[in-house]
Amino acid sequence: MKIYTRKGDEGQTGLLYGDKVSKNSVLPEAYGTVDEAQAILGLVRTECEKGSDLENKIIHVERDLYVLMAELATDPSNHSKLVSGKSKVNEEMIKFLEELIDEITDSFEVPKEFVLPGQNRIAALLDISRTVVRRAERRAVACDIQDSLAVAYLNRLSDLLWVMARWQEGESITSKSV
Repeated sequence: MKIYTRKGDEGQTGLLYGDKVSKNSVLPEAYGTVDEAQAILGLVRTECEKGSDLENKIIHVERDLYVLMAELATDPSNHSKLVSGKSKVNEEMIKFLEELIDEITDSFEVPKEFVLPGQNRIAALLDISRTVVRRAERRAVACDIQDSLAVAYLNRLSDLLWVMARWQEGESITSKSV
């Protein structure tokens, strides 16, 4: 099997259950940015202790991002064909993120001021992941998909990544001048 198909050479890509669109249209921009966030989370995992709580949480999120990408890669007129939790974001996925946020924030005092990123490598990579997720959120908003929880999921995920970064720092470095 060859990895290349030559089908995208004209700047078009196919949507799930739909037609081809330009590779720079809003849907490929959105799911491509989620793909970028997932790849950065993979980089975070390389820094984690194998089998650690952080690694397990990130693996769960990475798997959920496949669901999100499937939803964003689907022609909106065919969203009825998607399966909740398998190819479409559902409430349980968002609730899972909220529960993680609560679990983590219960373990330390959340900074009340702006945080200067970069206290350690894992926290810095989580902050980079968070900024990419924020961009993905803006791209998903531009898609204007009706009855979708993609934007809410991305919003909650960026909150989780911020909390995870602070958790990994142990104690935050704050900057009052920011």
